[in-house]
Amino acid sequence: MTTWDSTRWPNFTEQEVACSHCGELGVTEDALDTLQALRTAIQKPMTINSGYRCPEHNQAIGGAKKSYHVRGLAFDISLQGHDKNELSASAQEAGFTGFGYYDTFLHVDTGPSRVWGKA
Repeated sequence: MTTWDSTRWPNFTEQEVACSHCGELGVTEDALDTLQALRTAIQKPMTINSGYRCPEHNQAIGGAKKSYHVRGLAFDISLQGHDKNELSASAQEAGFTGFGYYDTFLHVDTGPSRVWGKA
């Protein structure tokens, strides 16, 4: 489990990235570092719709069985106030390797390189 460090991840709160079901902070430090690098690069606020998900919560919302959210490697970022393609390009430059394109959010993760949905 990650120990929260507000000086290392100044643009986020523990509650934003922890499981919304149980509050567990299962996201990895490397994933948080990549998220902070993205936030620093775009220089504007981001809303995290989903970060870490405990297995029970992931199953309850119909998440993939091998979801990178459960592994602490993924975030769903709201597209409100962001251009999907610009955010995606910045996320790739920051170090994210997995991308899922949805109408209202962008899924990013630090798992294997792959893309789904329409950019």
